[in-house]
Amino acid sequence: MTILTHRRACKYVAYLLQLGLLCPHLYLFSQAPDYTFHSETEIVLVNVTARDRAGNLVRNLQAGDFKLSEDGKPQAVVSFDVENTDAVPALDVAQASPLANLPPAGAAPAGNPKAVASLQYKDRRLIVLKAGLSAMEPDEIDHAATAAENYVDKQMVPADLVSVVSFGSSLQLNQDFTSDKAQLKKILQSFNAGSGQGFEEGSTGTTEGTPDTGGSFSFDDTEYNVFNTDRRLEALRSVSEQLAHIDQKKSLIYFSSGMDRTGIENQSELRSAANAAVRANLSIYTLDLRGLQALVSGGEAQNASLRGTSPYSGQSSLNALNSNFTTQETLVTLAGDTGGRAFLDSNDFSKVFKGVQDDTSTYYVLGYHSTNPARDGHYRRITVSVDRPGVKIEYRRGYYAPADYKHANKDDRERQLEQELSSDLPATDLPLYLASGYFRIGSDRFFVPVSLVVPGSEIPFVSNSSQDKATLDVIGIVRDGNQRPVGNMRDTIKLAVNTSTLVKQKNVQYDSGFVLPAGKYHFKFVVRENQTGRTGSFETDFTVPELKNQPLKMSSVVLANQIQPAGKKKNADNPLVRDGSEIVPSVTHVFSTGQHLYLYYEVYDPGRESGGNSKAGIRVLTNVAFFQGKVKVYETPLVASQELSAGNRKAAVFQLDVALTQLKPGFYTCQVNVIDDAAGHFLFPRLALLLRAETAPANPGPPPADVKR
Repeated sequence: MTILTHRRACKYVAYLLQLGLLCPHLYLFSQAPDYTFHSETEIVLVNVTARDRAGNLVRNLQAGDFKLSEDGKPQAVVSFDVENTDAVPALDVAQASPLANLPPAGAAPAGNPKAVASLQYKDRRLIVLKAGLSAMEPDEIDHAATAAENYVDKQMVPADLVSVVSFGSSLQLNQDFTSDKAQLKKILQSFNAGSGQGFEEGSTGTTEGTPDTGGSFSFDDTEYNVFNTDRRLEALRSVSEQLAHIDQKKSLIYFSSGMDRTGIENQSELRSAANAAVRANLSIYTLDLRGLQALVSGGEAQNASLRGTSPYSGQSSLNALNSNFTTQETLVTLAGDTGGRAFLDSNDFSKVFKGVQDDTSTYYVLGYHSTNPARDGHYRRITVSVDRPGVKIEYRRGYYAPADYKHANKDDRERQLEQELSSDLPATDLPLYLASGYFRIGSDRFFVPVSLVVPGSEIPFVSNSSQDKATLDVIGIVRDGNQRPVGNMRDTIKLAVNTSTLVKQKNVQYDSGFVLPAGKYHFKFVVRENQTGRTGSFETDFTVPELKNQPLKMSSVVLANQIQPAGKKKNADNPLVRDGSEIVPSVTHVFSTGQHLYLYYEVYDPGRESGGNSKAGIRVLTNVAFFQGKVKVYETPLVASQELSAGNRKAAVFQLDVALTQLKPGFYTCQVNVIDDAAGHFLFPRLALLLRAETAPANPGPPPADVKR
């Protein structure tokens, strides 16, 4: 059983680029769709295996022989198919690559997989061999490889398309789907005892009942074990999501040495992995490579003696049995919830391969549209019956319905943000704007302020007593030129205002910042409003220049129309915070004639007068000119700096205040003139801004709703 969603969208998007052409550190995203069409249907697929009283497969059933219901309500079968692996030619050798773009564990699938014709996998048995190397001992890795090689040599048939996936320190695609036995054996023989990468389960911090090897302290690795289990479940989910676009039933054989859960910490990820497998029509068959175990009191002979007397008590034996049970219980849950089977306490590892082949030799695929439109995430029970005496059927008993944002839990919502952050496709439901810059704070350290803006009109508010409230979630990552993460942030913005009408007429701004060396970077940020779950993302390349070899070393120019008291938790490295006040950057560079324009920038290591004497003064001259086209319409008086304003950063700091009442509404090019008179160097950076006529509000309110970090 799976749920397939087909969505088509056509958008005509207009981008307003003129404002950004002259602004090297201003990034705008604006879209105005003229027409948008969405078409979405969901079909639930149920795989049914039919056998007679002797256990033989029944191959001649028709669509009319089946009756299907969901939560007791009859459902109309709208699609019917029969898969028969015996129909594949004996000498056929096939290759397929549905896993070619397998993403890392926990990441979103890399874009929409290419549509695969159903005929390509018709009557094929799709098997994924997945080794959980992150918690396997060296001998267990050898057992897994040997069992898989024996299957390839003795049990594999032409209908089988097999892929090999492993998870050690990361999720790896070792071999995409193929029926080439020689290629599969080559891959399987490459596994070695070091493949586990040292990710075995750790201890829980107590020395009682632990090996007496002379150590006086035992680390508590409980949190690590929780993380390790989550990573293994995320890997299963990633494989499922990558195979979701193939209609046929898929089987995944999961080799492991058990999987332990710590309380309820891993429960959400377990349900998510099982849900993803159900939606992808993927049955998980779990194999415990520890085989049949003898749990000896006091430990096995090859291990050191255990501390204390507890290992030799009846409670110790019971604890050992319970511990073994809990590691197998997760494997049983994964198999049962996805329509597979768990193979435990047996040294005959070939049974799992025979089980997969028996379950997928001949089966029927029934499809229906659920009559329950609710997207509440609740479990829905499926019942299938056959109108033929003596026929016994096997099928998955239910599925979890899709959940909209309102019904999603905390973990699902956090996962949504992480998936949007790792997705190759942008999220455009919530408009998002970004601006950035750079300021030197050390020899090769720069503070990079980042401002994110969401139009207030796009934020839904909920009335609560005398205030309107809303929250926004923000997540972001900065990667260097080698795509390595060098900075990240995660925050929740809480808005509470007396009337949301004022905010809807303005913007909500969030300010943050990173300390980075000079280099090329890639920024990506995601913002979500938490009423309907709409998200918007913004990503761009950004360069922090190397200033050492530049004749005149200068920071970015920040334009602002608001200065506010600095909060107590402000970053001490932020140059925009000075003397208890903070300059709020304008992201859009749109101002009104009744406002003041504040310009902030810094000049580093200016030349010294009197032949470069370190005790001599500096002389840096600056002003601002405003152009419309090629005509200069206004210029501020010249300002001179003769000493370093920030001696610890060797910077001459400039903060200019321009009253915009002296300019008419219109589009302007703002040119900042900077001259290092002592060194004979100069720069003339330009920025674009839009000046609008001031309109008196009907109900004067507070300044724009700026949210700070």
